[in-house]
Amino acid sequence: MKPEETIDFHIRWAWHGIARMYNLEASKYNSTMSVGQTLLSIDTKEGTPSTKLGPKMGMEPRSLTRMLKSMEEKGLIYRKVDKTDKRMVRIHLTDAGAKHRDISRDTVIRFNEALQEKLGPTRMKGFFKTIKQINRLLENQNLLNGDNKSQSNK
Repeated sequence: MKPEETIDFHIRWAWHGIARMYNLEASKYNSTMSVGQTLLSIDTKEGTPSTKLGPKMGMEPRSLTRMLKSMEEKGLIYRKVDKTDKRMVRIHLTDAGAKHRDISRDTVIRFNEALQEKLGPTRMKGFFKTIKQINRLLENQNLLNGDNKSQSNK
């Protein structure tokens, strides 16, 4: 099987293109796609427990710790001990962080609207149906060990 005949090749190819596009846009604001993704993952009113951010974003704790430290140094976030559970630290946005979050949100929306316009609702619906099914198969089955009999066409 040639690489271009595999699903993972096309997913990886598309993701690298998306990441390049987002990083290019983020660089205009002296930022990165990862910082933008982190800002979008923080609850604007209540803040977000630092322990919830990693799983929410699919990041390893060490990488997240470094990123949060950098974002704090840049004045995008601050840490605050939870009022009810003193063991918990919540991450909150500063005013600058909220502005960067808005820029990130607008960028994501513009990209998705452009794709919807170019591909149309039928192709978008088909894409989402397929990618959700791939994710379900990956979560519920051991595809590499031949356990791919159930849920094949749902």
